[in-house]
Amino acid sequence: MRIGIVQTSAKKGAISLNIKNHLNLIKSALPSKPDLIVFPELSIIGYEPELAKKLACTIDDERFNSFQAIANTNKLTIGIGMPTQSKEGIKISMLLFPPHKARLIYSKQLLHDDELPYFVSSNNQVFLTIKEKKIAFGICYEALQWEHFIKAVENKVIIYIASVAKPERGNKKAYVHLPSIAKEFKIPILMSNCVG
Repeated sequence: MRIGIVQTSAKKGAISLNIKNHLNLIKSALPSKPDLIVFPELSIIGYEPELAKKLACTIDDERFNSFQAIANTNKLTIGIGMPTQSKEGIKISMLLFPPHKARLIYSKQLLHDDELPYFVSSNNQVFLTIKEKKIAFGICYEALQWEHFIKAVENKVIIYIASVAKPERGNKKAYVHLPSIAKEFKIPILMSNCVG
């Protein structure tokens, strides 16, 4: 299986521009024939909690149809970061576009304290199976929480992907925590971070 982990910079709140940049990055990866491409946390608006309520979307938002089309044509699953609307409130989510299947949403389950004024947590874990390999996702803060990773292990995942928006200080923690649990459980952990 080939997995593309994208590290990109988002223009604050500029959904159309960020979608265009995402699509260009995906197209540049297509010659490598990836099975999965994952972007950082909230990659479509940038990590901008104060804009999340205004910019949040639903899974069927037509602005993302191009992602589904590329997924279908290239037998590729794409994961992008976007705030989503729910009856409980706004969630930090990864929109997943599997080829020729319904779109999926994985929403962050464990929120950092400074996210609580803007977002609500989710309670369902979404797993992907690609080429008979089960994959779990963690979004930023929760990827550093032991219980989140253990839940993935209990569900027999063999790859864990962290989609994050971490500054240098957060990276230092991730660079200690993620390799240690990857080694202990013999599960590869990949991290997609924003840049800039």
